[in-house]
Amino acid sequence: MESTMTYEQVYQNYSGRIMSYIRPRINNPTDAEDLHSIIFTKVFEKFSSFDQTKASVSTWIYTIARNTLIDFFRTRKIHEELGDDDIVEEDAFQGILDEETLDELASALEKLPQRERDLIILHYYHNMQLKEIALKLHMSYSNCKLVHNKALMKLRQYLN
Repeated sequence: MESTMTYEQVYQNYSGRIMSYIRPRINNPTDAEDLHSIIFTKVFEKFSSFDQTKASVSTWIYTIARNTLIDFFRTRKIHEELGDDDIVEEDAFQGILDEETLDELASALEKLPQRERDLIILHYYHNMQLKEIALKLHMSYSNCKLVHNKALMKLRQYLN
């Protein structure tokens, strides 16, 4: 984190993103709002000890969010799957957005094969889960995850 970045700036930059991460995973809007508050309370409490040499701000916050969601499900005995790749997916694409302009991203997306481009657009622009996308594109969930990761790697190459 930049030494000049304040908690307020972090909250402004990530509040909406974290709610977008939580909301599809939690059916009850009140629970989602409560979790959002809990996550940013944890971020505030740990803000002074954040070490930018160990992780990016995005990775740090999404890790707190993911762990808070896991705790939520454990305490309520809800056994919904939180995929291991959820945090990586969000952070990987966010890193691309943080580093590149939207024009460069659009150009890179055009270079992807149609299926990979469709998957990226459905996942990141239409906020669809990979399981939903797999059904929509008539592919297995595991293949969808592989295609997704392959598309992200290609985007990184195109943008570098």
